[in-house]
Amino acid sequence: MRPNLLAMLNILHPIIQAPMAGVSTPALAAAVSEAGALGSIAVGTSTPQQARAAIAAVRQHTGRPFNVNVFTHAPACSDPAREAAWLDWLRPHFARFGAEPPAALSEIYRSFLADDAMFELLLSERPAVVSFHFGLPAQVHIDALKAAGIVLFTTATSLQEALQSEAAGIDVIVAQGIEAGGHRGMFDPCAPDAALPTFALLRQLSGKVKLPLVAAGGIMDGQAIRRALEHGASAVQMGSAFIACPESSAPPHHRALIAQGAALHTELTSVISGRPARGIVNRLFLDAGAPGHPPLPDYPIAYDAAKALHAAASSQGCQDYSVNWGGTGFAQARSLPARELVAVLVEEMKQTA
Repeated sequence: MRPNLLAMLNILHPIIQAPMAGVSTPALAAAVSEAGALGSIAVGTSTPQQARAAIAAVRQHTGRPFNVNVFTHAPACSDPAREAAWLDWLRPHFARFGAEPPAALSEIYRSFLADDAMFELLLSERPAVVSFHFGLPAQVHIDALKAAGIVLFTTATSLQEALQSEAAGIDVIVAQGIEAGGHRGMFDPCAPDAALPTFALLRQLSGKVKLPLVAAGGIMDGQAIRRALEHGASAVQMGSAFIACPESSAPPHHRALIAQGAALHTELTSVISGRPARGIVNRLFLDAGAPGHPPLPDYPIAYDAAKALHAAASSQGCQDYSVNWGGTGFAQARSLPARELVAVLVEEMKQTA
């Protein structure tokens, strides 16, 4: 029998706002938590000092539980020859804006696996929930965080990853379907990916995993929440649904793409960051990912190049190389304040009961 997730977390509604880096903010997380759901912040791209400030900012606006997400990818292995070849591939795109590629690339985000300071920060701050994306941390870290009373989530894209997480002592599995926006949470990006849709993944995990399951991917309204619960989920994690909220940090061009909606589509690509991720297709997807491109640098080294190219383009008023993460249902995102959106989602869910 799975534990009651809502009671475990002391939340009212089975809605978890996804910690999408570049979109989630302390204001968004606090508003979602104040509405009775579970807000989230992403600190995988932050230093420990920035993470501490973000946690403090959430706590300024809510005393309710919230989630802090970290990245647990294998630390990058620098390969200067591979990185130089990738920059040379991108050189014509930089030239469009009178710019040169950077002389070298760097590992712009530090993995939690190699960040003892971030681990100590989480032990000190003790947020209600800590979630892992891209894999599991060291067992000693899992044990210490649990001993501190922190509920631990891990993203899983397959039954094997879910069972591995359960065996490690994780409390909750976020079952991420192929529809989800942003990065796939797969433990090994080089391993075969069954690319299961969210509800198919839930069916595969139900009955084989004893932990609570959180459905993630393609869930944009209350009807989809209800369907997820009927498929065995205890809660849902929604990222794209919150992108258009005024509290999110999505820039104007990202919001404009959402407004265009049906005229656009999403795809999965590794050419932006070095790991598979779903976003709204633009020239960065099509040109950087054109057939014949050289091997990619490791994540997140490849992301350093994409960010430099976007900076060169945006300095000339061009957003063709912007990164706009979003799931398959991104066009359904509503421009409502987060607290109001949670209320609407809950009411839609009740109407379909």
